[in-house]
Amino acid sequence: MAGKYRVCTGGAVAAEAGVRPDSQGEELRALIVSASFGRGHDQANSAVDGAFRSRGVNLNARHADILEYLSPLERLVTAGTYEFWLKYTPGMYRWFYNVTDGHALPTAQTFGWLGLQAMTRDVRSLRPQVVLSSYPTSVALAHHVRRRERVDFLNALVVTDYRVHQHWARPEAELLLVPNEETAGQLSRWRIPPERVEVTGIPISPIFRELLGADKSSLRLEHGLKPDLPLVLLSGGGAGHYRRVREVVSELGNLGRRVQVLVPAGAQERGVSQVGGATVHHLGFTPDFPALLAASDLVVGKAGGLTVAEATALGVPMVVFDPIPGQEEHNAAFLARHGAGLYVRDQRELRRAILRALDADEHAGLSAAARAVGRVDAAERVASAILKKLESSL
Repeated sequence: MAGKYRVCTGGAVAAEAGVRPDSQGEELRALIVSASFGRGHDQANSAVDGAFRSRGVNLNARHADILEYLSPLERLVTAGTYEFWLKYTPGMYRWFYNVTDGHALPTAQTFGWLGLQAMTRDVRSLRPQVVLSSYPTSVALAHHVRRRERVDFLNALVVTDYRVHQHWARPEAELLLVPNEETAGQLSRWRIPPERVEVTGIPISPIFRELLGADKSSLRLEHGLKPDLPLVLLSGGGAGHYRRVREVVSELGNLGRRVQVLVPAGAQERGVSQVGGATVHHLGFTPDFPALLAASDLVVGKAGGLTVAEATALGVPMVVFDPIPGQEEHNAAFLARHGAGLYVRDQRELRRAILRALDADEHAGLSAAARAVGRVDAAERVASAILKKLESSL
């Protein structure tokens, strides 16, 4: 199947694909749908796009945002409510997360009409062989469009959390790509046939593979950081929803030892400041995030699925404090359960947890456990699973 869609430019590649050199593989048309609640969903999809192309697949991909499919009123009700809850009433979001994690299977009718006109337009225009989503509601929408338009494509879903909430258990998906065996087992609760489930890991950029084993001191010097001081990266999320940045920075400045702190996306200021013993670098959005993560000793803050996937792939432990209710709490529990991080529920324990994670012996154990659960090749696994599923459906 890889050969069916692969562009071959030489004998070695052709031999691997089983086709003649310089042949043009069949075009693989893919509608790739994310959701701009933060940046994780789009990053996962971009990683899969890159994995297809690195395999030489003749990919014709259209990237879409489920929120852009919605009308202004629909966006206000969905994204606006979500952002309001996280910023002002996170307990309300926790209640919503728990109450919607019931026992009845979610149906296509629940979400199949939100963005219907816009996705129908894209499906008619592209005629995709696969619709790949990294957010669950677009799977229901794609199923609705498929039935209305009487077209056929593989409806696939990348699960970007370490626990399967009811909304991830989309019965409309022919392929669900999950982080690990635990999440695969959780899908049985929703009666998802096991043959539809593939354990791949959460897709991350191929640059993280290149950074495996990189020398931290050298990376720090390249980015104007001190090579001999501990480096802590604050995880605040791409959308800036993390409410505890100041508290975390305050605790880092009160460790009783000097540290360097990176505050990337979500920072309200730029430049360098001194908070107690912490030299704080306020970076804002930066394309150097992968290298800075690889240079870090520790990640402290929230626990988005992509951040967890990236940190564990590089063997960087996490100390999670006040994550987003629901999914990030479960991500934090996953890390703690596997010894890849510490989950702090009380700010009074945060300083002690950070010092524990920076202790040489403790850090070595946490780092090894993180590498054990990380999957740096997840994007390649996702691309391979999709191609295999397409082949089996012919």
